[in-house]
Amino acid sequence: MTGATTAMAGCVPLAAPALSNEEAEATARLFAALGDPHRVKIVNLLATSPEPVCICNLIGPLGLAQPTVSHHMKKLVEAGLLEREQRGKWAFFSLNHEAVSKLAGLIDLEGKSR
Repeated sequence: MTGATTAMAGCVPLAAPALSNEEAEATARLFAALGDPHRVKIVNLLATSPEPVCICNLIGPLGLAQPTVSHHMKKLVEAGLLEREQRGKWAFFSLNHEAVSKLAGLIDLEGKSR
């Protein structure tokens, strides 16, 4: 099991008949990772990119300093939403498509994806 899969393992769809405290906490941690507008924008930028994006190419569009972008990327990687690939001294990021699919299922309140 990858770190990303492990990070989302305790998440349960919000339309589940009941959530345990642990399931609610795991799901809340995932949503907390998306609780910052810059992180939402990062997910959008990566979702619309045909290939992994170097962190250096995110600084301008986000209007943030490199350490701040790195902080946000770390939070999204820890939540399991992004994958990180080291290429020499540069880090490239892409969406974890398995995690994004699971996220879509979490918020399906009408049960269409079940």
